[in-house]
Amino acid sequence: MTAPLTTERIVIVGAGLAALYAALELAPRPVLMISPEPLGLGASSAWAQGGVAAAMAASDTPEAHSRDARAAGAGTVDPEVAEMVTQMARRHILDLTALGAPFDRDPHGNYVMSREAAHSAARVVRVKGDQAGYQIMETLIEAVRATPSIQVLEGTEALRLETHTDLNSENKTVTGVWIRRSDAATQPVLIRCPGVLLAGGGSGGLYAHTTNPPRIRGQVIGLAARAGARIADAEFVQFHPTAVDCGEDPAPLATEALRGEGATLINADGIRFMRDLHPDAELAPRDIVARAIFAETQAGRRPMLDTRAALGAEVLQRFPALAETCARAGIDPVAQPIPVAVAAHYHMGGIETDLQGRASLDHLWVSGEAASTGLHGANRLASNGLLEALVYARRAAADIAGTLAPVTCEAVPEYSPERPPELHPSFAPGGREMDADAVQRLRQTMTNHVGMRRDEAGLQQALIILSDLEITQAEDEAFLNMCATAILITASALQRRESRGGHFRDDFPQPDPTFAQRSHITLTEARSIQTRVLHSARPTQQAPRKDTQ
Repeated sequence: MTAPLTTERIVIVGAGLAALYAALELAPRPVLMISPEPLGLGASSAWAQGGVAAAMAASDTPEAHSRDARAAGAGTVDPEVAEMVTQMARRHILDLTALGAPFDRDPHGNYVMSREAAHSAARVVRVKGDQAGYQIMETLIEAVRATPSIQVLEGTEALRLETHTDLNSENKTVTGVWIRRSDAATQPVLIRCPGVLLAGGGSGGLYAHTTNPPRIRGQVIGLAARAGARIADAEFVQFHPTAVDCGEDPAPLATEALRGEGATLINADGIRFMRDLHPDAELAPRDIVARAIFAETQAGRRPMLDTRAALGAEVLQRFPALAETCARAGIDPVAQPIPVAVAAHYHMGGIETDLQGRASLDHLWVSGEAASTGLHGANRLASNGLLEALVYARRAAADIAGTLAPVTCEAVPEYSPERPPELHPSFAPGGREMDADAVQRLRQTMTNHVGMRRDEAGLQQALIILSDLEITQAEDEAFLNMCATAILITASALQRRESRGGHFRDDFPQPDPTFAQRSHITLTEARSIQTRVLHSARPTQQAPRKDTQ
């Protein structure tokens, strides 16, 4: 086994918007970023189309933004978090602008705002129509490349956390992270460090139909859970209503801003079906629109997004990502409606964090989609995802700086803000390639049994299949991280015997006031639920125990 490496750098797992922003906020404190792909590729942030929600217009207020977030979240949003995040939004837009983010502006210099679902006003700041995530990421990557204190290990991925338990208090402290190459089978290497920030994305790729990049499959949430971190709101998975139905995996996204510009949803019979389902029609909350589209699909009436009357030929210039997708699929959006389907898009749940981005384990912070802060509740308000990532990246960076002793030249003689010591781990060959068939079985299980519509029998069946997968893939830690997150989602969904936001139970189709609160669970508790299901189904079967806690 390769000897551990020790560093005074803060290790940031991930390379999306939250990771890049936190790294810049921590400068000149030395940082080591663990990035599975070259910077800018494979991060969910770069695929975000709509923009960043912020009350920038004179007619809008953070209070109105907060009210909309709480309403969309269906009774489970933390009001303190919603108020804090929406109050901070304007500052982050101005700071990104100062960094060079090319937000759309009108001839008078005002930000061009889009309206998206469940917002009471046009408050989504965008870039080139549907290029917000990509363009903001490009701006941050350029700044990171120019910052000497930030080292990026591209082509590496985190496998598990190293922890130490205080025997007196039983508190767990994160002391390092095990990493390996993401592009080859190698043995893991332990990086010992003063603290870890997890910013490695969500869980959409656990589903067979998703808008997320291929690597975003719940691994970061899973590795934290396997180390003992508490998880919140795991059952709340948001399905985007308008993924372009063209057979691609991942499914390309048709941004919600299109509906904000007047695009309508019709079915194969030409009927605009949302008008009869909600007063806001196409701009109803995402969970309502997604279930309506799913119902049309299930009924054989292929749902479609019609941009013809609202945008005409302008759609090609104003929404270049959609235009490119349509060109690949042989669709002419100027003359034809665009076939759409629901796809797993955003995980409202994740690693439980406080207002400073701290997880339940000492010296572990989380920001971005891997975190569950309480902002989104049961149903994320459109374009609040990038905003949350920005706010909590900054808050976590400030808390890290205030919690951990600063690096000094005495502690690390060769350290200076201009030339901090870098790590160059050597990875020995070995390890195990992930089984593609097992991954596909996992994703199909989640889509079939833990997707848009759920019930007790299906959720129990999913827990049984997940147990089988863990047994057959017991030597693959990356796969076990994915399974851990899938088990948390499924067990939490089984426990929530109601329908609320993105979580819909056919056997409990109405909301229950007794469940109008956030959920909290550990992997140990989720496994207890799984074990009861296994004992009921086949008394001799035991759930595997492969956790690091």
